[in-house]
Amino acid sequence: MLRFLVLLLLVSALRQGASAQRRPAAPVKSNPNAKRRAGAIDSVQWRREHYVVNRDSAFLDPRAGLRTLRGGNRRFVENKSIRPRQDLAALLKVEKKQKPFAVIVGCSDSRVPHEILFDQGLGDLFIVRTAGQVMAAASYGSIEFASLVLGTRLVVVMGHQSCGAVDAALKRPDVPGHIVTLINSIKHAVAESKDQPGDPLDNAIRQNVLDQVEELRDLDPILSRKYKNGEVLIVGAVYRLHDGQVEFLPETLKNLPAFRPAAVSAAEEAPKH
Repeated sequence: MLRFLVLLLLVSALRQGASAQRRPAAPVKSNPNAKRRAGAIDSVQWRREHYVVNRDSAFLDPRAGLRTLRGGNRRFVENKSIRPRQDLAALLKVEKKQKPFAVIVGCSDSRVPHEILFDQGLGDLFIVRTAGQVMAAASYGSIEFASLVLGTRLVVVMGHQSCGAVDAALKRPDVPGHIVTLINSIKHAVAESKDQPGDPLDNAIRQNVLDQVEELRDLDPILSRKYKNGEVLIVGAVYRLHDGQVEFLPETLKNLPAFRPAAVSAAEEAPKH
């Protein structure tokens, strides 16, 4: 009896399988909303809504590079980050050659991740970082390298809110080792801003950036010439920790030399490393 029941179940299963094979498969329904979403990405409207500037334009024209940084920071603040050029294809593309469109002279503070807050990717930013963005010979050489060898046309000196190095220069604590060199480099900005209205630390941070912008604009023999000739744009900014916004200082955006694209073409002919 048991064998008979097993046989019946086996025959029934075989018949159901054969019937399923004869039935045509149900058509897969397309999702028109998914198609529309895929088509919308990188459209003219999508690029406008996400403040996207053409990457090549950002490299060729420092003012376009400035718009690129502003747009990326706006995406970051509005939670619209697109994280461009952060995949394997971008990694392989920059393996042997880089063309960063901006040099960021920034603070080493871990709360100021430049690629994230500007929503940029691999090969976009050439970053020189020290506490308080204090500069010395190695920093100068790094910036000059980016300009001469890599052809970068935009330099941004960026301080940030609640900077510990500037605060130390303001309070003058007894510090060990080489930390005193940071304080000594920022003391001038503290002295310049001491009579300004408002928060003393915020004022000193801002003044420190203004001083450093002038320092680079006057730096011989390379940057001063390039800046005066309109080959490189050097501006300043301050990053706000409480809301993620980067404020480009208007004092550094006034009376800028006219950009001369023909003058910087020679930089692209320099040996690439």
